[in-house]
Amino acid sequence: MTRRVFPWRRGNAFELLIDGPCFFPRMQAALSAAQRRIDFELYLLEAGDCAEAVLPLLEDAARRGVQVRCLFDEYGSRGVGGARLEALREAGVELRLYNPVRWRQWLLNLYRDHRKLLLVDGEQGFVGGTGLTDEFWRPQAEQSDWHEVMVAMRGPVLGDWQQLFDRQWQACAQRGPWRASQQPLPAALLPPSPSCGEGWGRVAYADADQHRDILLSLARALHGGKRRVWLATPYFLPTWRIRRALRRAAARGLDVRLLTTGRMTDNPPVRLAGQRYYPRLLRAGIRIYEYQPRFLHLKMVLVDDWVSVGSCNFDHWNLRFNLDANLEALDPALAHAVEASFMTDFADSREITLAGWKRRPLWIRAQQRLWGWLDRLVINVFKRGG
Repeated sequence: MTRRVFPWRRGNAFELLIDGPCFFPRMQAALSAAQRRIDFELYLLEAGDCAEAVLPLLEDAARRGVQVRCLFDEYGSRGVGGARLEALREAGVELRLYNPVRWRQWLLNLYRDHRKLLLVDGEQGFVGGTGLTDEFWRPQAEQSDWHEVMVAMRGPVLGDWQQLFDRQWQACAQRGPWRASQQPLPAALLPPSPSCGEGWGRVAYADADQHRDILLSLARALHGGKRRVWLATPYFLPTWRIRRALRRAAARGLDVRLLTTGRMTDNPPVRLAGQRYYPRLLRAGIRIYEYQPRFLHLKMVLVDDWVSVGSCNFDHWNLRFNLDANLEALDPALAHAVEASFMTDFADSREITLAGWKRRPLWIRAQQRLWGWLDRLVINVFKRGG
């Protein structure tokens, strides 16, 4: 496959939807109103109230003649059960599973489709970080267990999202899991960013032939920032390049803030491993916030008024093994909504200070050292092998 770098498209409309009780009803309404085509790409799918509030809508759409294609990660969808997936097929849903886990594949089983994308009739789409699990939404609950965002989209950028889905749909039928490109995309091939305006958006992604698009675009934004860099991720294991760009932005006088999850996490070792980076970032002038009320699962970046929202955590594990995709946007209304979301989350977080960090207990220090060492060890093994 040839490399495809998506350009900036103008004339789009974006809306930030915060948490499952906000975005799932909107997604349900779109599915119920679909007339021609539904394309749904998803990593995490588990049996429960959330899945049973959405999957029957896909079946109903297929029965009334809508073309429904679902591209689910095989490992991430195991929690829903094979019988439930077969019921989708029996209703007329076209279903493909990315990279079925097989023992003989060994390390190839680590390669996963981590994207979260819903496209309906070529007229509306949703992209972000949700899965179909009860942690993201229970229809009867006023608040979700996991804090997440999706972006509702309309406009020309939907055509590029459609191309991205179609590309992976075909690839899923023709070959096995992708491997990270050994010849990264040159930064010069990235499209120049619009200076300003409303409704600008583009698709940034990672796959076999364009592994570095999504990373290079973030790095360029960090290097070009003038006022602020706010980054939210649940798994803070950034590449060396991103860590350096954050420190340099702070050295230029930008307001650099990191928002990550607190003790309420689904992966404590990853949280502890990532905390080893805190001291150097704090000394560089970066402010670090750990979100307290719930597990923070969203992946979102705000650099001045440039926004990136989607499935990518910008950590070295994501960038090595996962299919990912983010919406990048330059749109005042969306930037304002993202800023307001960050401000609310900062207020609900515990700010980490260097003085406080130095007072952490010895048993916490030991765990951070252990998991940080293991993380470095494993990633170095993969670098030598790749």
